[in-house]
Amino acid sequence: MFSQNMFRGGIVAGAAVLGLCSTTAFAQQEPCIGNSAAITGPAAFGGQAIKMGAETAIDEINAKGGLLGKQLRLVQYDDAGAPPRGVDNTRRIALSDKCVAILGGYHSTVAVAQAEPVNEIGIPYVGVLAANTKAIENGHNPNFMFRVSAKDKWVARFLVEQALKSSKSGKIAFLYENTGWGNGALPDVKDAMAKAGKDLVAAETFNWGDQDMTPQIIRARDAGAELVLVWALDREGNQILRSMDKVGWKPTIISAWGLAGNLGELAGPLANGVQVVQTYTFMGAMDPKKQALWDKLKAKYGVKDPSEIKMGSGVANAYDAVYIIAKAIEKAGSYDWPKVREALYSVNYEGLVADYKPAFDASDPERQDAILPKYYKLTVWTDSKLLPIEQTSYAKTN
Repeated sequence: MFSQNMFRGGIVAGAAVLGLCSTTAFAQQEPCIGNSAAITGPAAFGGQAIKMGAETAIDEINAKGGLLGKQLRLVQYDDAGAPPRGVDNTRRIALSDKCVAILGGYHSTVAVAQAEPVNEIGIPYVGVLAANTKAIENGHNPNFMFRVSAKDKWVARFLVEQALKSSKSGKIAFLYENTGWGNGALPDVKDAMAKAGKDLVAAETFNWGDQDMTPQIIRARDAGAELVLVWALDREGNQILRSMDKVGWKPTIISAWGLAGNLGELAGPLANGVQVVQTYTFMGAMDPKKQALWDKLKAKYGVKDPSEIKMGSGVANAYDAVYIIAKAIEKAGSYDWPKVREALYSVNYEGLVADYKPAFDASDPERQDAILPKYYKLTVWTDSKLLPIEQTSYAKTN
């Protein structure tokens, strides 16, 4: 068995690793699913959401006898949103814990960094939150990176479409964080605008931890923007709203789901009306399937109100991802990595978020992503709660 240090040092070529591991490590996988996510730090709610969704699905699977006669379990490590830690955790999950698959976490910078070790080692990765396009569309063949989550390329098209419906002038600005996630979204947003026959009137970036976005806000305002698309996390989203308030500018804001966590708590009334894309929400009216899952979450985690779940999409995406992996294991009749990867392409599953028919398509490089744009939803911050937009007064103006 190759050691973690040998992989890290690049001593063994990728082809040799895959060739030898196919007869050794691949045959020894354990009935566990690993996850590297932010358990600490300002985005810790993302790791908690993944844990809740994955563990609930695993509990249900184990109650029915498990998989191939074995009980499944979740192994979760903290990466605090730091790519080096995510890479180390990936190798630990694959080579030490020998898990059958890895669930991807909240931060796109981590997901992009994980693509190399995942494909080098050859363990199936199924992202459930990070949306960076190139994390999954990474040029590897075979590609072991899959996703049951939103994809920025598709999110950009969805949000631009919504923006052009809401904007009378079509003058749209883009504010994005200076990270792999934000910088990766810029070409996606520009491309979506170009396909609609439009250009951004302004594109302004900022860094994590910036306390004042006034210069960027003034430039976007003075460029004539009446609507702003945002790729930011809650902490910086709060500063964007406060800077807008400082200069007396209140444009329509439509955001990627980085503002789906605790923006309402941070910004208070300033967050009212901010629209955020999601794949799932526990807020508002519940159908029977959603109610059944919510009842299990209440019993297992002690949550009392859906607003306590800061990333409902993460819960539901992780829940669906575990079931898709489980069905792939059943189809493969094995915990063997290559066999499970191949079986992922033949999984059909009616999930919480989507009706996956199939979950992935081997003939289409874009279809390493399972959740199609038709399943995306708009939610809106209303009195510190993120509600489905159709259940609020904001639906009349959207």
